[in-house]
Amino acid sequence: MPDRGMISVVIPTLNAEQRFAACLTALVPAAVDGFVREVIIADGGSRDGTAKIAEQAGATYLTTEPGRGTQLHAGAARAKQPWLLFLHADTVLSPGWEDAAAAFMGRVDLGGLPLAAAAFRFALDDIGVAPRTLERLVAIRSSLLKRPYGDQGLLIPRRLYDEIGGYRKIALMEDVDIVRRLGRRRLTILRATAITGAQRYRQHGYLQRVLRNQMCLMLYSAGVAPDRIARVYDGRNAAAGKSASQYGREI
Repeated sequence: MPDRGMISVVIPTLNAEQRFAACLTALVPAAVDGFVREVIIADGGSRDGTAKIAEQAGATYLTTEPGRGTQLHAGAARAKQPWLLFLHADTVLSPGWEDAAAAFMGRVDLGGLPLAAAAFRFALDDIGVAPRTLERLVAIRSSLLKRPYGDQGLLIPRRLYDEIGGYRKIALMEDVDIVRRLGRRRLTILRATAITGAQRYRQHGYLQRVLRNQMCLMLYSAGVAPDRIARVYDGRNAAAGKSASQYGREI
């Protein structure tokens, strides 16, 4: 078991107040226990109550240029602990997540595993056939391809993060980019769950969201620059007040 005081949590935010408090609350037991030593909020210009929630939680609050890659990069640069845990603001870790994380960290730190990173199992806070189907598809992708995305969190040793160059300051696909640089052999899926808000699925429809995400991945795989993909998405979502950096990719 590693020294229980090794994790810096980094959370990028942008008008995230709806589930942000729940995200932070799930970290409280680990913080009280000394496992989580600091929580860093990298905010891209929120105009809601995000800053107040962060202040009340005692988190370190940074203001950065918008864009999840840029925000994650800035938050990691401020972090002081030898392990980094990156979470989305609408992700709530399941009770006991710290036990699974500590066991993995101990195996890496003691040499039982090569230097590696980990992510959590994916779940949605919704009921019905559509969310359960999506969860199963994500589980298959994560197990076979070892391609967890940002909604599943990323637990990574600082030395490995620095070795691969960390999060790049790109407008979109920052989670896909870093996972590809890590590679399958350096990724593990923990036996704990990251429960993500399903509001965007309920708002836009599950099928439409999945198709949109797949189109985004296809463009990225074809070599289209993330900035260009983001411009397309920003144009489509302007009426809803969203930016591309707010959209996750679950499958």
